[in-house]
Amino acid sequence: MKALYCDDFVLPLPVAHRFPMRRYALLRERVAALSGIQLLVPQSVSPERLLRVHDPDYVSRVFGGGLTALEQRRLGFPWSPALLERSLRSVGATCEAAFSVWEAGGFAVAANLAGGTHHAFADRGEGFCLFNDCVVAAQALLEEAGVERIAMVDCDVHQGDGTASLCGNEARIFTLSLHGEKNYPFRKETSDLDLELPDGCEDEHYLQVLERGWQAVAASRPQVVFYLAGADAFGGDRLGRLALTKEGLVRRDRFVLGQCHQAGIGVVVVMAGGYAEPIEDTADIQARTIEVALEFTFRSTEMGQKVGYGRIVRPI
Repeated sequence: MKALYCDDFVLPLPVAHRFPMRRYALLRERVAALSGIQLLVPQSVSPERLLRVHDPDYVSRVFGGGLTALEQRRLGFPWSPALLERSLRSVGATCEAAFSVWEAGGFAVAANLAGGTHHAFADRGEGFCLFNDCVVAAQALLEEAGVERIAMVDCDVHQGDGTASLCGNEARIFTLSLHGEKNYPFRKETSDLDLELPDGCEDEHYLQVLERGWQAVAASRPQVVFYLAGADAFGGDRLGRLALTKEGLVRRDRFVLGQCHQAGIGVVVVMAGGYAEPIEDTADIQARTIEVALEFTFRSTEMGQKVGYGRIVRPI
């Protein structure tokens, strides 16, 4: 199973900045110890792929360091060449993961050990998200690989408002967002299906809502699923406001990946949010997501035949 990482490209953040950049390196250390993982450094996404999704003026100003002070405040990061390099690599990672699972045929999993930047809109970045990696990768699959139906299964605790906005007129992409009702962003966009959760939501209620959401995803018959496996639904997350346990999050991962495995759908896993204290809790949760993905990858290999919507692939 491929896992792409870009934690070598570190942002020069101000002292006491609240974004937990170190969690990416911690996650890679845990993933590197797993059997069956191929760790790879991604290439930068091409400008052509970015421009299918993002406004040309915005892309030009990001490349040239021309973001205003207000835009940088909304983004949550100061602009720097390192920010641009890391963002391009992270979007590239999701693109590489997406093409990897599609070319494998049927059920396959590949992961970006970062990504899930679902607050990025066509013409602006918000909430620590400069470019929308999943939408860029999804559009690349649609336009370059002949994929016809994609689903975004967004389990970050914050609504994927940028994704909802970008995909609002794209019938080939079904967007599900499972998020905190009273959490950021406070002005929500409209996904194909938004499932809002109350503060303090616990494991059982969350999983019941997720199962209901999956029924709508399955009805859209996706050929590829982008799974935003946010760790910020954890009860110990300082920005989450929900009360899921680590075991509850493992059950969430097993449900989503198990449904994709059963239906023969390729899955692109991205990490999305995670702001727990201590930071090791976030790394633990995300490493378990990769472990669950590996479990299903091994099962698929043992089965020997992968069946997906519209495709049947038998290994040579």
